[in-house]
Amino acid sequence: MADEGAPIVIVEDDGAIQNEMIALLSRWGFRARGVGDFSRVAEEIAQAAPALVILDVNLPYADGFSVCAELRRSSKAPILMVSARSSSMDQIMALSQGADDYLTKPFDPQVLVAKVRALLRRSYEYSATESDELRLGGYVLSAADCTIGLGASAVALTRNEFLTAQALMRARGGLVGREALMQALWRDEVFVDDNTLSVNVSRLRRKLESLGAGDPIEAVKGAGYRFAADA
Repeated sequence: MADEGAPIVIVEDDGAIQNEMIALLSRWGFRARGVGDFSRVAEEIAQAAPALVILDVNLPYADGFSVCAELRRSSKAPILMVSARSSSMDQIMALSQGADDYLTKPFDPQVLVAKVRALLRRSYEYSATESDELRLGGYVLSAADCTIGLGASAVALTRNEFLTAQALMRARGGLVGREALMQALWRDEVFVDDNTLSVNVSRLRRKLESLGAGDPIEAVKGAGYRFAADA
């Protein structure tokens, strides 16, 4: 999906900030809009079917973390969370609930645009270019519907979960270093640290465990991870 014209929903209850973001993104060619009813955020987003969601943490009725988790149950659109909260725990919580990135207020408008463009590029680039399945140890990773399956069971993955599984399975049981995984997920972005990667791997672990055969991801302390399933 190209940047130009991509629909974006902004969930921000400060009207002035919301209008500033809409105006900024509109100048860059995006079709940005806000939500009108904060008591039914998830429903409005589902109806809009956006390519990306910008989600504030502090909202009326339900906080952004809860909204993010609800969105993740039905949408694969990338989620950029924004907040005045700058602690590592808040960022980890956002990623744990399914957010793809986190931006602390106040932020440089150009950084917001750069993150939006990067998320759109990465999120839709892999689905447009990857058409094959990856198979390892009975697991089947499908780019067509962004799922991983084992036997008769399958579970949907977010973009980061998919890219993590893809990097690990392509190594055919070999070690994938932490730096290599971070490069696969975030390319050359500045905002990446070990906690961010660990949270994303943990999310994938939980999805794999839900398939009923335990966790095939083996951590090698200080080095990286391997997908410990027979080829």
